Amino acid sequence: MNKYIKFLIAGLMIAAGVYLMMNRQIGWGIVMVFFAASPILLFFKNEYILMSFWQMRKQNFEKAAQWLTYIKNYKSQLHSSQYGYYHYLQGLTQAQENPTKVEPLMKKALEYGLNMKHDRAMATLNLAAAALQKGRKQEAQKLLEEAKKLDSAGMMTDQIKMIRDQLKMPSMQKHMHNPNMRQRGKIK
Repeated sequence: MNKYIKFLIAGLMIAAGVYLMMNRQIGWGIVMVFFAASPILLFFKNEYILMSFWQMRKQNFEKAAQWLTYIKNYKSQLHSSQYGYYHYLQGLTQAQENPTKVEPLMKKALEYGLNMKHDRAMATLNLAAAALQKGRKQEAQKLLEEAKKLDSAGMMTDQIKMIRDQLKMPSMQKHMHNPNMRQRGKIK
């Protein structure tokens, strides 16, 4: 549903509430005006994102991804403050199946902005893991330090420690020898 239709619905509900109050049904009019607050709330906090967060809290990633599929065009359906969370949730739901798609989604989420500090910490932690996976250790170290600063509650200390331990391990790509490669420079 387009985000501006919610304002239209809220306006119609308020008009109906005022009409009821004018016809001496004050109780029903007040109830109708209170119900008009729900479409206004859903303008700023999209219902599909709320349902996706609820499913993520229950560790049900498939249903969370399914709720996100209902958002066809995020720029017309979401308020601009929700763009970052849309990409953030997309990245979290795809982290298990497609880890290569997580990095651009988390970058977009941080670019659009995330309100909560722990969400920004989780996004930067995912970026650090992606950088480490691609062999960019310096970038991963910087992102890991930034994630540690953002994690003021200490909720991600185990994940940060795990990635830090992986940073200390030597890169196997440099030390492995591929027997199928030509040996350049050696005279046989």
